[in-house]
Amino acid sequence: MESLSLLLIFWYGILHAFGPDHLSAIADFSLAKSKQKTFLITISFALGHGLILFIFAKILQNVNIPESITNYGDIISALVIIMMGLYLLYMVFTKQIQLREHLHMNQRHTHIYFGKEHEHNKKMNRSAFTLGALMGIGGVRGMLITLSAVQNAEVNLFMVLFFSLGVMFVFVSFGILISSINHYILTNTRNVRGAFAVVGSTSVLVGANILF
Repeated sequence: MESLSLLLIFWYGILHAFGPDHLSAIADFSLAKSKQKTFLITISFALGHGLILFIFAKILQNVNIPESITNYGDIISALVIIMMGLYLLYMVFTKQIQLREHLHMNQRHTHIYFGKEHEHNKKMNRSAFTLGALMGIGGVRGMLITLSAVQNAEVNLFMVLFFSLGVMFVFVSFGILISSINHYILTNTRNVRGAFAVVGSTSVLVGANILF
């Protein structure tokens, strides 16, 4: 029964990750990043998402909180997605998304960055973890429904692990797709800005759909 319960949690993680808001968030963070950065971003997002979702699910199992309050989790997730989309659109229309090529150890590298000067952003993984955590609040109700299907289930670290693995499976697969786009399509400034415009607009529409 325990193995079946963990498989159920893993499967829920897969289904949960297919939400358009989650995929939009991954695209927002992973577009124009290297394969290594894309992989680290998706892992960080999945871990933050899974951990916070289970913590809040544990709280709600033991504390009777009205549904009207838990609805705010969905609002938070939607607002985060909308703000990210608006930020990307702002960077596109103000022409602050740059592309630069250079040689490093006799190999040509392409860097896509925001702003007037290129800087390596070492905080990206932490930002992805934080975003995953914020959006995890919005999935608490669905997690409780899943837990109710597992008799006498108690939220524990194994559930966190298996849920996160399910989320990671989808996110990493989607990240591979984004990496292919980064490598084969984002080869000039026009394509880069066009891709960010599409991703930003999609994020705004997905977030607005959740709100309304």
